[in-house]
Amino acid sequence: MIMKTVKMIFVALALMVWAASGTAQVGNLKNLGKKVMQGAEKVTGGPGSSTQASPPAANKPGVPAVRQAGTTAAPAAPSGGVLYVSKQNGSNKNDGSKGAPLKNLDKAIELAAPGTTIRVAGGVETGTLNIGFIESDKAVKIYGSYDETFTTQDIVNHPTLIQPDNESARSTRKAVMKFTRDVAGTVLDHLVFDGGERNAYHVKEGIVEGVEGGGRLLPATERPPVGYPTVDEPLLQFMSATTGGDVTIRNCVFVNGASFALQAGHRSGKFTVENNIFVGNRMAAIEIYGTCASTGGPNTLALCGDVEVAYNTILFTWSRTKDFLDMGYGVRVMTKCNYNIHHNIIGASILAGVDHTRFNKDEWVSVDHNIFFVNKDKDLHYSPASNTRLRIDAGDFGDLEIASAAGNRNMIPEELKVHKAYLEGYLNARYSEQTDLDRNSPANQWRSLLGMNLQGTMSSSVTMFCNKYPWKEALQLFGNVEGCGAQ
Repeated sequence: MIMKTVKMIFVALALMVWAASGTAQVGNLKNLGKKVMQGAEKVTGGPGSSTQASPPAANKPGVPAVRQAGTTAAPAAPSGGVLYVSKQNGSNKNDGSKGAPLKNLDKAIELAAPGTTIRVAGGVETGTLNIGFIESDKAVKIYGSYDETFTTQDIVNHPTLIQPDNESARSTRKAVMKFTRDVAGTVLDHLVFDGGERNAYHVKEGIVEGVEGGGRLLPATERPPVGYPTVDEPLLQFMSATTGGDVTIRNCVFVNGASFALQAGHRSGKFTVENNIFVGNRMAAIEIYGTCASTGGPNTLALCGDVEVAYNTILFTWSRTKDFLDMGYGVRVMTKCNYNIHHNIIGASILAGVDHTRFNKDEWVSVDHNIFFVNKDKDLHYSPASNTRLRIDAGDFGDLEIASAAGNRNMIPEELKVHKAYLEGYLNARYSEQTDLDRNSPANQWRSLLGMNLQGTMSSSVTMFCNKYPWKEALQLFGNVEGCGAQ
């Protein structure tokens, strides 16, 4: 009995000691939490400033971090925090702070939490290890074209240029930048998207004097003699599966897109495209379509959200194919969205400046105070009913039964700093076909005896089609016309 009593007393004492130790550990954790909260600091400077908690000591520059085998030590940025990227001075092993920036934008997106602001210094971005594309499944705010001290944004003097090369097309064939899931709150600002180095161009056909970089654009199905085929994907894409919310694209440049400059599915909220340059893109500069479900039964059209296209300069939008018969629009009005298209300069489209043929509701379309010029198949294509396509000049927009169509002009802005040789090539662009049928060839004589169709050959050529526009000259289009186009 005595021995049992002693054992019970010993066990009870041991439990009391363990409990006291556990209580002390909980107290220490609470104290640590208070210290971390007290260490929060405010990060300021430039657009989109926000607060960010200080990283724990183990993640500060110069302090070794605890890491597991086979993992990297770089922490994710807290929601609402700031990461910095410098191709010149950064390293992807840095923590992404202002004093220790990352090297690549895609690495910053990988580490970012939803809502993180990413500031990018000027330089050429091709993705880590020249992967050739950038993707995000989260909403981030990306501000580019900073100087190396991250104090000044200047897209002309130190642009952030997202420009994959043709070598990247060997292994990856994706949109230059793509958002795949959550996008609410996304902002892209002061970025240059250029597909001209990844595209393939004909070495003989479509050569234009004074326009460097080769001849006409080769489609993805036509292999160049040297290098890899064109990647037939947009410069910037928001997938149909994105979850919706406000998106802003502003102060950016889109040039030499092989298949749309900006193509986006929009589920809800407002999609703003403001103060951008679009030059030398194929099929359409801007195509944004609603992706929310229609719940009212057959033949109903749900309104997903708003699309504002304002103060953009949109030039030289090329057709799908070199025969100039299909596509080639500045802005496409798609379905399920309320469009407000105003104060843009839209010129030199192979077909029309604005396409309104997808049967979106007229009361959801406003086109106001835009300048249109030298769009080859009129300024607006409009389908009021099936099997009907009207081609309308800007001066006649007032007769349309859309929500608003005021102040549109058809005029050539003399102030535009357009590449003159490129403009001359566009104005003189011609497509031709030639058929060669030799009825007396042995093969055709045999076909004739058997009652078969004769066969010949057809060749086609074009004087210019989606040639490479010099991206540096596209930057000169900001601020050309006061009050209209990109300012």
